[in-house]
Amino acid sequence: MSVMMVYITTGDVEEAREIGGELVMRHLAACVNIFEKMESMYWWEGRLERSDEAVLIAKTTPELVSKLTETVKNLHSYDCPAIIALEAEHGNEQFFEWIRSRTQ
Repeated sequence: MSVMMVYITTGDVEEAREIGGELVMRHLAACVNIFEKMESMYWWEGRLERSDEAVLIAKTTPELVSKLTETVKNLHSYDCPAIIALEAEHGNEQFFEWIRSRTQ
């Protein structure tokens, strides 16, 4: 059995809380972790940009990644949000079962 850890950047902690809350309320994620402050550097529209962001990590199942991704894109303020799903195949199986029991 595997679960997915979905890494998402947001413009600020309030946006991370809003998106994270929706994901949990809709049972698309069993839980989310929010890291309030991260500095990002990236190319955007031909310029090197630097900004403060927040990080949201959502824990879900492989079957829900597409729906979770679409939900985040619809709620997100960015034109092209970072949404990266990483599969976890090893870990606490009891925790993996808990994730499955809290998502649909």
